[in-house]
Amino acid sequence: MALCHSALCPKPVVAVGRSQAPLITQRFNFVVHFSFSSCLLTSSHLSNKLLQQAVVKRNGRRKARNGPPRAQMSLGSGVGQRPYTALMIVPTGTGAAIGGFAGDALPVARAMASVADCVITHPNVLNGAMLYWPIPNALYVEGYALDQFAEGNWGLQPVHQNRIGLVLDGGIEEELRLRHLQVADAACATLGLPMLEYTITDAPLQVAKWIDEETGASTGRLGRPDSLMRAVHHLLNSSGVDAVAVVARFPDDCCEDLVDYRQGQGVDVLAGVEAIISHMVVKEFRVPCAHAPALALLPFDHTISPRSAAEEIGFTFLPCVLAGLSRAPQYVSKVEQVNHSKNGTLWAPDVDCVVVPVNACGGDGTLAFARRTGRKPLIIAVEENETVLHDTPEKVGIDALRVANYWEALGVMAAHKAGVNPKALRRDGVGHLRRSYNFSPVSLNNSNSNRKSARSLESYSNLIPATI
Repeated sequence: MALCHSALCPKPVVAVGRSQAPLITQRFNFVVHFSFSSCLLTSSHLSNKLLQQAVVKRNGRRKARNGPPRAQMSLGSGVGQRPYTALMIVPTGTGAAIGGFAGDALPVARAMASVADCVITHPNVLNGAMLYWPIPNALYVEGYALDQFAEGNWGLQPVHQNRIGLVLDGGIEEELRLRHLQVADAACATLGLPMLEYTITDAPLQVAKWIDEETGASTGRLGRPDSLMRAVHHLLNSSGVDAVAVVARFPDDCCEDLVDYRQGQGVDVLAGVEAIISHMVVKEFRVPCAHAPALALLPFDHTISPRSAAEEIGFTFLPCVLAGLSRAPQYVSKVEQVNHSKNGTLWAPDVDCVVVPVNACGGDGTLAFARRTGRKPLIIAVEENETVLHDTPEKVGIDALRVANYWEALGVMAAHKAGVNPKALRRDGVGHLRRSYNFSPVSLNNSNSNRKSARSLESYSNLIPATI
């Protein structure tokens, strides 16, 4: 594709077949078309000098690519189109019907990754305790970083591999701590993950957790966040790690308090404070971080739901966290992007669609994408995936396409990726065009802008032979 250098013609120049280019040397296999207003000026109307400049410029670009001139690619082939990027959000600790348990949203992420070229999601979706699944085109992004990305403050820089450091809560008992270290050693030996060092906090983190009475979501706090910050600071500065896994000792629940969750119902009471822990680290140090709780083993129960069973098969939840952090993208600020010109960094405008539970549309990330100026992603609200929240698209005032389930969401994504209006796939999905406003004719003599255009047209007419 060449560009017209006339001040009056900023539009691209398209390439067409040999049969339509009789006036240009055939070996270039293209013809220059300048489009201005309602008239089309072909090569037969341009001076020889302009044609020579266009041909030389185009040939120079072809040589720079070390390849012969090629004909224009066919529309709809997918060649030359940018990757289709989807963002999947399932808020942590909100009792989501899908994604509110032990990795039960992972099948959705796997299916979504087969449709989209890139899937951005967060640990709550991809973590499955002792189980995990490597998805090459998925980006494992912590929740706070996801919000910063949505707001355009941070970019996501994909990596080949991160060096991981491990922070263990000083409140973990010795045997339980050794169990987690064995898991880390196994991840190094079996998965080849680059675990560099671990450190133990200088004081117990004193985790507290509870259910918010107003929202029904889980939340909590750390009694000693300063101890966590010192441990992470030590790892980042002394060991040169790129990502941090945190294991905090959580208070043990009585079996009665966990009956609903173990049966695939209710809210994960651990998830809310887990998110708070990782948010602290990412906000302070801007590195990938994820958390795994340390808990005493629960008594065996043969009635456990499959959706919760991943947390019942081992001593730790750490393996999925280590696997996710090993390929988590680094977080890049706008200043770093300008200074270092990192290639391949994803920014908020690169996102094509956001898939979110229907009544969880009030999160900072979703709202930031929905309220963007200019090009916005398609917001897809999944009705089957309900949470304890009440933030529907209508309540928070955003435009969203409601779908019944993730089956339909994948179909909408496939149509959107193909450049097809998803509503066109439904009976009576497309209505008549709406008229936006009425034009009022304005005299050229009374319009400064039109006078300038008229003068420009007059000067441009010198390039057009009198035979037109």
